[in-house]
Amino acid sequence: MADGIASNDAGFKPHTSHWGVFSARMKDGALDIRPHPGDPDPNGIIGNFPGALRHRARIAEPMVRKGWLENGPGPDERRGRDEFVAVSWDKVIELLGGELARVKDQFGPGAVFGGSYGWASAGRFHHAQSQIHRFLNVALGGYVRSVNSYSSGASSVLLPQILAGYEEITKRNVSWDQIAEHTDIVLAFGGMALKNSMVAGGSISQHVERGAMDRARARGCDFVLVSPLKADLPDEAGAEWIAGMPGTDTAMMMGIVHTLVVEGLADRAFLDRYTEGWPVFERYLMGETDGQPKDAAWASGITGIAADEIVALARRLAGKRAVIVVSHSLQRAEHGEQPVWMGMVLAAALGQIGLPGGGYAYALGAIGYYGRRFNAVPGPTLSQGRNGVADFIPVARISDMLLKPGTTYRYNGQTRTYPQIKLVYWAGGNPFHHHQDLNRLRKAFARLDTLVVHELGWTATARHADIVLPCTMTLEREDIGFSSNDPLMVAMHQVAEPYGKARDDYAIFADLAERLGAREAFTEGRTAREWLAHLYETTRAGLAKQGLPAPSFEEFWTQGLMELPQLPDDGGEMRRFRDDPVAHPLSTPSGKIEIFSAKIDGHGDADCPGHPVWLDKTEVPRPAAPLFLVANQPATRLHSQLDFGGHSSDAKHRGREVARMHPEDAKARGIGDGDIARLFNERGACLAAVRVTATVRKGVIQLPTGAWFDPADPSEETSLCVHGNPNVLTRDVGTSSFAQGCAGQLTVVEVERFEGNLPPIQAFDPPVSVAV
Repeated sequence: MADGIASNDAGFKPHTSHWGVFSARMKDGALDIRPHPGDPDPNGIIGNFPGALRHRARIAEPMVRKGWLENGPGPDERRGRDEFVAVSWDKVIELLGGELARVKDQFGPGAVFGGSYGWASAGRFHHAQSQIHRFLNVALGGYVRSVNSYSSGASSVLLPQILAGYEEITKRNVSWDQIAEHTDIVLAFGGMALKNSMVAGGSISQHVERGAMDRARARGCDFVLVSPLKADLPDEAGAEWIAGMPGTDTAMMMGIVHTLVVEGLADRAFLDRYTEGWPVFERYLMGETDGQPKDAAWASGITGIAADEIVALARRLAGKRAVIVVSHSLQRAEHGEQPVWMGMVLAAALGQIGLPGGGYAYALGAIGYYGRRFNAVPGPTLSQGRNGVADFIPVARISDMLLKPGTTYRYNGQTRTYPQIKLVYWAGGNPFHHHQDLNRLRKAFARLDTLVVHELGWTATARHADIVLPCTMTLEREDIGFSSNDPLMVAMHQVAEPYGKARDDYAIFADLAERLGAREAFTEGRTAREWLAHLYETTRAGLAKQGLPAPSFEEFWTQGLMELPQLPDDGGEMRRFRDDPVAHPLSTPSGKIEIFSAKIDGHGDADCPGHPVWLDKTEVPRPAAPLFLVANQPATRLHSQLDFGGHSSDAKHRGREVARMHPEDAKARGIGDGDIARLFNERGACLAAVRVTATVRKGVIQLPTGAWFDPADPSEETSLCVHGNPNVLTRDVGTSSFAQGCAGQLTVVEVERFEGNLPPIQAFDPPVSVAV
């Protein structure tokens, strides 16, 4: 057992989140919260909980959209601006159960899209994605699903085909401890921002990234940041900042590798023994195939970085224990596959892949459980059952699916067809945060027969729904907190009573399953607490098998925290491959690092050929939109979660999200620090407060995602978002026809100072409720 907060410690109860382990109590009607004492760098985002717990944005009772209740299911342009009617739980279960049965009987389960982005709970039982998928599989026989993620849509398709499995590269490869102990130089394209690694997909008890960078720097490790944003590495890294033009990292990498080759600094022995297709790529690099050598001078013209700086960096990397980091952000853009692939080629040319603290650390720092050791025992996992529907879409193609059913698209070498969806059931996640071109998404949702949403707050997704089911916040239920890369398992005690009539997803789905004749199959006869004890048994048995103390569930629950054994930091598949590539080949088609992929080349997709290439972008600055907009992840919340919480709200200015802008760009537009500005392009417009700062490259404005979409006039097709959601501006296209990942990181805009009366923020106000 670990030292920590037990359930009887001054009224504090143990709990955890994506932002960190903590303990909490209710005292005098208010939530009191404190971080885990063993966390060296606690995350301030847990400060969103107290203000959010009983906020007016919470949903108190089941609601049905007035137009759907009066007219029944069917396409409706009023979604997002209609009134709602409060109904009882019995009534909403009857209505929704009948609608699910109608769609299944008339169209089959292939007409249902199960939308969930999985960030609903750090707990392993009340994980919305598992709950909704289990329900749809058991009660309907399946559903159309999504694959991959908005964060890694391009890389998760590409990496297994050219290097190794996605989790192998991100979780079992280069660790923070290795960097602290072994690395000479970290070249981070897109950075390793602490705002990203402060969160994790499950529980996280220790935030180690800041400390690891501090230790590495004290030992003499150099950090070099290539990014338009200086904050993409923390002060502890003491990084040299190279402020390249957004979206040009592939060209810079090529200029570095070209220098390594022509100056005899590339590791030819490594390339010959461990890689496939280097000669094909080298001919392209040298300009033999297209007449254009990809040298430093060529790269300089694209990136805005001086050629001699690129050459100097190449010489500095050669012969050093170097690690190349490519952030998620680079592949969240048009042609996002290319920097991921080219970063791997650069690491291979340096010959460092597989060495401790060297090689290729894709997405290190992008999330809290990357670069950590794995637990040596399994954790609790709720079975989702079997999906009887084979159809799927890449996750970021939901608008295309709803707007263009029956049309074809390319994905991973296949030509696929978008299904005809009648009902979308969303539990966990907020597409009006994750998705691009929100005005287009509004039109897409208007095409449905029915949109069902489980939510704790009135997000824009909930406002566009036909049936809204209020669900509990994590503090209002029991669960088990676990991550495969964190040694602390947490008994998540209930701290507060549910808000209004909110219910757990499990309880909602159990009653719906009963309405559809599947309650026993869904619940297996267990209460929520009995499920926790059942799921915990997997971990207890794993501990017992290793001869370690294996407390009963009751003992674990009383203690509150349990420390688990972890596997050694051994470099995983990449280390074994380097040690003996014959005995331990990679899982790629050739068994080697694929610099040229015959498989991908065989797809014939011009926007993602068989080796890394430089491809010009569709959207570049122009007179009507002269600035790059970087729409990156926020620092004060996870995506859009609890945007109404105190930590998130306190970081805004005059109620608006804060955009960061270079002094020269601001001066040219008459914008001062703290002014409200209007960002706009042909897709939409939003308001944001401006922070004038030289930590942003000239020609760039940065506005984080996650402010709840708040159109000034919901009846307008392209209404101004008064709150500062940049996804009214971003383009809804795939990274390429190969991976179809999200391309929402970059777009182009114009910015002007906002004049006149500021429209009010209404994002957190409940919609109008009427009686019928």
